[in-house]
Amino acid sequence: MNKIVILVLIFILGFFVFKMIDKEKINNDIENEEYSNMKIKLEINNYELTATLVDNSSTQALIEKLKESDITINMNDYANMEKVGQLDFSLPRNDQNITTESGDLILYQGNNFVIYYDTNNWSLTKLGKIDNIDKQQLKNILGSGSVVVTLSLDE
Repeated sequence: MNKIVILVLIFILGFFVFKMIDKEKINNDIENEEYSNMKIKLEINNYELTATLVDNSSTQALIEKLKESDITINMNDYANMEKVGQLDFSLPRNDQNITTESGDLILYQGNNFVIYYDTNNWSLTKLGKIDNIDKQQLKNILGSGSVVVTLSLDE
């Protein structure tokens, strides 16, 4: 008899633990849904581009900053492959060894925003990718030398 009571209690306890875990997963899914497929706007030399963000703690923190205000970044060419500009704040890093492509938006060292127009392989945090643009179009929009880029939420 005691074994049956113990088994029933284990079953009931297991049921409640499963329900708590399932509820936590649902809450996390709802919270993460806010950030999945999130888009931002980039204004560059009178062009307005959109970019789709990846879902990580870096982009979540960036979105929170953009909810406060637009972000303007002075960017310069680096190594004939990217435009880079320092942010006035740091974002969480999610560095991975990746090979960049034209249009990739990257966080470097937690406080540098980078737009790649060519390839590179390094340990970086991917933020997203500019939508519907090829390498030559992007290079033309970014121009040579320095450029001012304004980031805002795509609402």
